[in-house]
Amino acid sequence: MTLPRLRVFPAISRNRDPGKYVGELMRVARFADSNAFEGILLFEGNDVFVEPWAMAQHIMAATARTSPLIAVNPVYMHPFTAAKFVSSLAQLHGRKVYLNMITGTAVSDLHGLGDDQPHADRYVRLGEFVALMRQLLTSPRPVNFEGRFYRTSNLQLRPRLPRELMPEFLIAGQSGAAQRVAKETGCIKMQMLPPDLDRGLDAPGMNFGIFAREGRDEARQAAKLRFRDNPDDRELLVLTMENTDSVWKRHLYAGQNAELQDNGYWLLPFLTFQADCPYLVGSYGEIGAKLKAFAAKGLTTVMLDMVADEAEMQHVCKALTASGMF
Repeated sequence: MTLPRLRVFPAISRNRDPGKYVGELMRVARFADSNAFEGILLFEGNDVFVEPWAMAQHIMAATARTSPLIAVNPVYMHPFTAAKFVSSLAQLHGRKVYLNMITGTAVSDLHGLGDDQPHADRYVRLGEFVALMRQLLTSPRPVNFEGRFYRTSNLQLRPRLPRELMPEFLIAGQSGAAQRVAKETGCIKMQMLPPDLDRGLDAPGMNFGIFAREGRDEARQAAKLRFRDNPDDRELLVLTMENTDSVWKRHLYAGQNAELQDNGYWLLPFLTFQADCPYLVGSYGEIGAKLKAFAAKGLTTVMLDMVADEAEMQHVCKALTASGMF
């Protein structure tokens, strides 16, 4: 049986410098465009330096084939607005986009925006958001929608989106509410790379970073030089953990093991606030074999944290190529 090619969406490692943010995103976007990546992940939130829809337009205008994966949080916009952006980008560039549907942002930011919905209800709203967006993008007639959070009366999006440019929806949540909505809406379910690597894979999408070299020892040594441990960075994560109700962040934080494991699993970049996910560290061959094994268990889509450095991105490409799935 021939396994499907992995769709990979790179994301830049956490960037705290607004002066470098756009440049790093564009460097990764251009690299992705010329190296067969599906697109690039664009974050959303009060602390994101450039609104992801604006960044998506900037990237699509500067690339030939990239389809951005845009984070969408209902707290920031109405489903009609999001549908209009999707339609507009399709008309401008003739390309589809992917949508990473999220509910999370800092608790203080939710309060600042006047959003006091409980965690589970935010996922109810997210499910309605997806359902209404899909109707607006596909219906030849005006849409009437009656939900807990959204109501429309004869609302129509013009022009209707061509079927081949319909966005695909992803949901990256680990809670029961997130998994329920992903199943009900048919969104691509995402999960974090599990510590044991071989078990606990129950979603077609996964989020992690890759740090690779020709040999295993070389990769481990280089990774420890790139991502260093220090108490100030750990304190930053502690502060953010006090300001979140994210289930997946709490699951990662509960591990608290910063050691680079024998199987290549490494949580230090997350624990030191340098990345939003675990890393997989190893030789090109080791990582390639693991990716192939993941694909055999149903993995199709990867959100991939990457250091926005040309040499590091080349190392990642070699590991992806070694899988035979990319």
